[in-house]
Formats: sequence, C-alpha cells, structure tokens
Amino acid sequence: MPTFKTIDDLDVTGKRVLVRADLNVPIRDGKVTDTTRIDRSAQTIRDLAEKGACVVVCSHFGRPKGQRVPEMSLKPIVEPLSKALGNMAVSFADDCVGPAAELVVNGLAPGEVALLENLRYHAEEEKNDPDFAQKLAALCDIYVNDAFSSAHRAHASTEYIARLVPAAAGRLMQAELDALGKALEAPERPVAAIVGGAKVSTKLELLGNLVEKVDMIVIGGGMANTFLFAMGTEIGSSLCEKDMADTAREIMEKAAAAGCEIVLPIDAVVASEFKEGAANETVSITAVPKDKMILDVGIASAKAVIAKLETCKTLVWNGPMGAFEIKPFDAATNFIAQAAAQATKAGKLLTVAGGGDTVSALANAGAQEDFTYISTAGGAFLEWLEGKTLPGVAALED
Repeated sequence: MPTFKTIDDLDVTGKRVLVRADLNVPIRDGKVTDTTRIDRSAQTIRDLAEKGACVVVCSHFGRPKGQRVPEMSLKPIVEPLSKALGNMAVSFADDCVGPAAELVVNGLAPGEVALLENLRYHAEEEKNDPDFAQKLAALCDIYVNDAFSSAHRAHASTEYIARLVPAAAGRLMQAELDALGKALEAPERPVAAIVGGAKVSTKLELLGNLVEKVDMIVIGGGMANTFLFAMGTEIGSSLCEKDMADTAREIMEKAAAAGCEIVLPIDAVVASEFKEGAANETVSITAVPKDKMILDVGIASAKAVIAKLETCKTLVWNGPMGAFEIKPFDAATNFIAQAAAQATKAGKLLTVAGGGDTVSALANAGAQEDFTYISTAGGAFLEWLEGKTLPGVAALED
C-alpha cells in the first residue's frame, strides 16, 4: 500500500492550497448535465476552506490541445461548484497561470475559493512541462491531488507539481486509494473478481494481473464466449475474438498454476437478434444453436456465481455479465449485483467496482448505493487493476 499524506496531516490555515480536481463533466448548451464529479470534489474543497485555506481549484476539460476553445471553458462549472459547496462564492480566473490567475489567487482571503481556467488550454500541461508546473506551483504553498481519475497521466498538474511543493491526497483520492488497497493490496480472503465486457483483447493485462492476486475470476459478457470457444464449446453466432483463443488458454493455464479458479457460464440466454425484447431462450452452454447468439448468462450460471460469492470476503467488479443495455439481457448482471449489494449491506462482503459500463450496469440494477465503493475513474481504475504504477499516485507517496 502506498503511504501518502492527507489533508489532515497539513496545517493549511492562511495557506494557498491548489486542489487538482477532475471537473471534466458533461455540458450541453452551456449547462452541466451531470454534477457527480463536482459533488464528489466538494468535500475536499469545503474541508480546506473550513480549515482556513485559500483554496484554488484547477482541472482539465475536454481536449482543447493547447488552444483556447471557448466551448471547453470551465466557467460554466462555477455555479454548480458554488451550489455543491453550499452556495459558497467561487471566484473565476480567466487563465490557470500568469497574471490573470495570480490576480484572483492573491485576492483570496482564508476560507475563500477560486476556480482556474482549463489547464489544457496550455499544451505544456499534457507534456508534464517543468516550467509550466513551476508556474502552477507559484500560485500555491501546498498541493492537493483529488483527481484519481487523472492519476494514470503524468501531467504537470498531476505529477510534476508534486515535486515542487508539499503534496497530499484529497478526500476523494484518499477514499479511492483506501478502497482499492482493501480490495487488492491487503484484502480479506477469499477474493473474487467479476470481469465482463465485450473483448478479451482490452483486458489482457487486467486478467494477467488478477490471476496472481485473487482466488477466483468470474468471466462474463462477450469475453466469456472467447474462453468457451478456446475450450472447444459451440457458441453459435455469438460475439467472439477467435484469434484470442490461444491467449485465453494461456490465461487459464496461468490461473491454474496460481491456484486461481476461472468460473465460466454453465448456461446462456440466446437469441437470433440483438434487440430489446428479442425472442430468447435459456439453454445449457453445451447446447447453443448454431444460428443463435449468447446475449447473457443464464439463471443457473447466475445462481452458481452467487453461491461462490457467499464463500468470499472481497469482490472486485469490472464489466457486465451480458448485454445489459437492452432488456431482458440485463437479468444476470442485475441478479448478481443485487446479491452482492445485499451481502455488502449485511457486512459479509467488501465490494469495489469501477469502469464506465460497470457503473451504468450497477445503477441499472439499483445496486450502486450499497456497494462499498464505486470508482468513476475509468482508465485509472483499469490501469490500477492491471497492476500499473499510476504517476499521480506515485508522486504523492512519502
């Protein structure tokens, strides 16, 4: 487990604290349509303001590629950020470095908050440029990284600046690292992983890392078809990466050597077409008709997974079990997610999940409130599951 300072380890009274947040939120017609990331960032900003810091918030937004693109300004974030902070006033600086930023930052009194313009208006941000990091550091006495979702990128505002001023993790970063540490670094065993989604090819490194760390991997989604095909099972017209069959067999051999059980479907929901409410039937995994495709795992598979989870203490989840976007092919994902949520509520299971489709699938199942932790970090969550060092996290380590 990395050891890092948190904002509780710092004396921030009267200090200028630069908070790297992730405020890259969806905006339509100049209005924020989903405030989740803003709401999640609010606790760190509020805590620092209450401790008497002059809080300076910075973030990237979109991909302006070093140009000032008006549609990618952070100005529309000011109002929802103010609201998330309990209607606290938020000043806005028209740039993130230089005179415009300095004027706003130097005008802050203890307990006040300012938001800087899009970091990526400067190409040097993504190049992790030392001079640009120096300009950001000139705006603060202390640096707090609260953007785990950007921690897999070595950028000036996520990595280099932490070498220049005292650095700590914000509340969101701290919660994420604590949850991930409990799930894989020092977990209560047995540990299960559910890995779903369409393609084995996108999750090779993840599977390679997990077989060394968990006691069982439940494979679902289109990925499971590739494993079944590799074992010689007829999968009809199902989505399958046939060129990955050798790789699937290698993963199974590696798992066997590591004492990690690979759990594959024993039955499947099949249909002739991929559309909502398509006529479907549940068949044994050894009886998939040649002209049909697997769109979900069957009820026997789902019950078998739940029975296995009852023997586990920790669950890491990335990817749905079926084509959850269209009914009724969300049934197995919903059934397993609801059971995992119940076990979490009862204190029997620690559950950590992440990745875009996973977050949507758990929301669809109505299970997200009861999971121990759901990461909205996407790429950073995946790279962490793959066992990679995240530059933004490494930069905070003592």
